[in-house]
Amino acid sequence: MNPMQKQLVQQTWAKVEPISELAAGLFYGRLFVIAPATQGMFIKSDMQKQRQMLMQAIGLTVKSLDTLDKLVPVLEGLGRRHVDYGVRDEHYDSVGQALLWTLEQGLGEAFTPPVRDAWTQAYTLVASVMKAAAQKQAA
Repeated sequence: MNPMQKQLVQQTWAKVEPISELAAGLFYGRLFVIAPATQGMFIKSDMQKQRQMLMQAIGLTVKSLDTLDKLVPVLEGLGRRHVDYGVRDEHYDSVGQALLWTLEQGLGEAFTPPVRDAWTQAYTLVASVMKAAAQKQAA
């Protein structure tokens, strides 16, 4: 990610944080529509807590874009833990789609093509680190 993309992600996240509860609800609603099989992964979950954890994880990631050396180990741990939940590589694509859709809903006109590109880059970075760690865990 270039500095402008990092800045766009951080600026737009500041607009999503005040509506984080709504955004998390939108995210999971969309995820379960585009990847219905993922809903089974959350049967035993407290979805309120899950929504909070999602928003905290995104917030931490956004704030850590300038310190990737500290962020990568956190993402690797998250990727390894997700193996135990049954997360597979294809689920990352669905999550990315749900995230971008959620941001588009929450940001409205502020979700410009450069913002979409910046968030796509950020999510691609996160997903690639998590998937690599998951593959090592599964091996």
